[in-house]
Amino acid sequence: MIVFPNAKINIGLSVTNKRSDGFHELESVFYPIKWKDVLEIQEANNLSFRSTGIDIPGNSSENLCFKAYELIKKQYNIPSVNIHLHKNIPIGAGMGGGSSDGAFMLRALNDLFCLNISLDEQMGLAGKLGSDCPFFILNSPCLAKGTGDILNPFGLSLDGMKVVLINPGIHINTAWAYSQISPCNVQNDWHQVLTGPVKEWKDIKNDFESVVFEKEASIEHIKQGLYEQGALYSSMSGSGSTVFAIFDKNQKFDLSPFSNFQIYIHEE
Repeated sequence: MIVFPNAKINIGLSVTNKRSDGFHELESVFYPIKWKDVLEIQEANNLSFRSTGIDIPGNSSENLCFKAYELIKKQYNIPSVNIHLHKNIPIGAGMGGGSSDGAFMLRALNDLFCLNISLDEQMGLAGKLGSDCPFFILNSPCLAKGTGDILNPFGLSLDGMKVVLINPGIHINTAWAYSQISPCNVQNDWHQVLTGPVKEWKDIKNDFESVVFEKEASIEHIKQGLYEQGALYSSMSGSGSTVFAIFDKNQKFDLSPFSNFQIYIHEE
């Protein structure tokens, strides 16, 4: 079985609270993007994992695909599998690529072995893998709260738009980024703002930008450059380092200033 785990962007991100257990609470709109990895699983005599494409740091046992298999194996009597992950989504880029891989592994195992795991149970299992993983079970626009695990469908469509994503190849450590943030419980009226024209979204902020831009000025320059090209809205996604910009699909823009970076253009 072959599946295609996709990325996501954060449209706005407010860090609202640091809990006593050390986790942070946030508010953000998660939006799925078609930048995809390739995940293949086959029934096998022995469990194995290999990756191609972008190099994945760490041991295979630390990969969320591997952990997803172990999670399912504990509850269901499934055989061993060969796992092949071809990595296209940049790592440490604020697009949830690893979380998507883990969630899609859960979904694929459910389908491959006809486990009939309910959506709610899949969401619960995904939450054990990581805070962003439950979103990729739903994989549709959501308003996320809590640690990212409280998800409510959000009626947002970027149909008629082009989303340009620029990844400068800078790895931002998420734990470091959170450690630099002072939570502020600001109430955002996401529905009112994001149901309006994209050009009026400029007040929707990502709290991580101030600390990441101070550390890596080149990321801020990408955002500025995209606005100079006429972007209706631009922001860093997650804790970075990917920056995205939304253009009307008929707009003309020049991406040559970003030719040294990885570029992906998403269209609905």
